[in-house]
Amino acid sequence: MRDAAINLRALPEQRDLIDQAAQLLGKNRSDFMLEAACERAQTVLLDQVLFTLDADSFKQFTALLDAEVGPNPGLERLLAVKAPWSTETA
Repeated sequence: MRDAAINLRALPEQRDLIDQAAQLLGKNRSDFMLEAACERAQTVLLDQVLFTLDADSFKQFTALLDAEVGPNPGLERLLAVKAPWSTETA
């Protein structure tokens, strides 16, 4: 059961375009728009976490991930700072 409302305003020609496409797929406007919006949202989110590499680039990428990490004084300083919400004493 759907119980969360999503409201938006559109130009008449936008509404008509959406209605025409929805009708071609045998859907109502709401179902068509919700499906389209969810597909676009998934694409945007996947673009943030999924990327593809050719074989050579993938080898270089995994080599960088597997390489030993050298000293990082800035990170060491950051990790040495006590968090303001921490109740532990150093």
